[in-house]
Amino acid sequence: MTKQIIDSEIFRDMIKMGVHRLNKNVDFINSLNVFPVPDGDTGTNMNLTFQSGAKFVNESSSNSVGELAVTFSKGLLMGARGNSGVISSQIFRGFQKEIATKESINASDFVAALKQGVDSAYKAVMKPVEGTILTVAKYAAQSGIKAVAENDDLENVMSAVVEGAKIGLKKTPDLLPVLKEVGVVDSGGQGLVFLYEGFLNGIKGEVKDDIYTPSDEQMNEMVNAAHHQSIQSQLATNDIEYGYCTEMMIDLDSKKAAFNLAEFRNYLNKLGNSLLAVSDDEVAKVHIHTEHPEKIFNYGEKFGQLEKVKIDNMRLQHETIIENDENNTPNKDITTEIIVVAQGKGIIELMRSLGATHIITGGQTMNPSTEDFVKILNRTSAKNAIILPNNGNVLMTAQAAASAVKLPVEVINTKSIQQGISALFSFVKSNSLEENVQNMKEDISMVKSGEVTTSVRNTQINGLNIKKGEFIGLADGQIVTANLRRPDTLMQLIEQMVDDDSEIITIFYGIDASKRETLKVENEIKNKYPNLETEIHEGDQAIYPYLISIE
Repeated sequence: MTKQIIDSEIFRDMIKMGVHRLNKNVDFINSLNVFPVPDGDTGTNMNLTFQSGAKFVNESSSNSVGELAVTFSKGLLMGARGNSGVISSQIFRGFQKEIATKESINASDFVAALKQGVDSAYKAVMKPVEGTILTVAKYAAQSGIKAVAENDDLENVMSAVVEGAKIGLKKTPDLLPVLKEVGVVDSGGQGLVFLYEGFLNGIKGEVKDDIYTPSDEQMNEMVNAAHHQSIQSQLATNDIEYGYCTEMMIDLDSKKAAFNLAEFRNYLNKLGNSLLAVSDDEVAKVHIHTEHPEKIFNYGEKFGQLEKVKIDNMRLQHETIIENDENNTPNKDITTEIIVVAQGKGIIELMRSLGATHIITGGQTMNPSTEDFVKILNRTSAKNAIILPNNGNVLMTAQAAASAVKLPVEVINTKSIQQGISALFSFVKSNSLEENVQNMKEDISMVKSGEVTTSVRNTQINGLNIKKGEFIGLADGQIVTANLRRPDTLMQLIEQMVDDDSEIITIFYGIDASKRETLKVENEIKNKYPNLETEIHEGDQAIYPYLISIE
């Protein structure tokens, strides 16, 4: 039996199955990240964005498809994280405008809404790039428009939309050279394909009853990153006995020490609590709260190569939770609210000392949502605000938040922590908003940003043959060096970045580096570049052992 009408029940099923299919494929989408740096979070960002949209729909009692589309769009916008999340929200913002007043829609209405969504998304992006989620959305809409002219059966049209999306996805490497170089399709485009496949499941009535639906509490965690504020705020940070949430995966190697799970657990139990350790013949996975992550990793290396290493400073997270709770009361003494995105205790302290009025903990691998910014902007008593996103994947989210509030908000295009610090240096309270914005923009253009991190997979890019686990150096977002030794990678990166105009090198060392190691590199720098000044700061940032700025 053919279907011609999407009513509210079918529309809810489409959203339910689209979000379900996206959620099931988060890891695969993340794996398509072009660069081998630990920021492959497109799948995570899209999942959180669409979970937010679904939550808004679930809370609505409307039986109108148009009203539900408007609600879905609002939820997507407020939960949008990262560029992929923001662009997705813009697609469905245009979509809802086409059908906002309709109780139900037919296939022609649906594809017209998809086309409107594509147009809106292209307009929302300052410099649209083909070979991205935009291309996939465009091909999907075009295929749907062509199909509905021949057969207006909903399953037929939605199948055509899915096939069009897949064609567009297949073309992304040919349209974006960096994708072809690495041999992957666009991750955001792949996410959209999964979403549309779920829509098709919903239209067909292939709806599962056992789908995971986050509770309000879980959604608040995911969307607002609140981490149980009301409970955590009652605890003292000093009460946390083991401060580092430590995780690793070990590729067990028969050439190394024999692995016995019981003995392994007994040893780790002495180093912390909340231990979870499982294994098969090839892999062991570990989660533990400890004071000595390095001992955990050193022990793990006896049995094989470490994979997916992760450390979270729970004391710092807890301090931030309490600090955010305390900041719920607006500071009435400020004229300009300066919101910055950052992580790392040393970096946060420096930014506060330079005039940042509100810190959103996040950045790489932990992109804040539109709502995270909007909540701060809506409760401030300041006359205006400046946002420093400090990450290229947070910029569009910050811009979406600025557009969603009445307060005058300027978003400075800071793509790194280093640029954010430079921008704060140029802020003067007595200057007008326009003067401060102009000075900030001028100053960040004079900063070179470098990062050292660990490759999360094998790849060939920019003429480099990079192995998983190697240290890599990025200069203004481009990988320029790779090395097995961290100090050598840092020095090679600096050599790539220094030029005749360079005067000052500033190094922030993170939780995975040490002051002693950093000072040794500083001596090398002084020997090679005696005319340059150097500064060393303990940033305590994760993911990047070293952040470097050269001015």
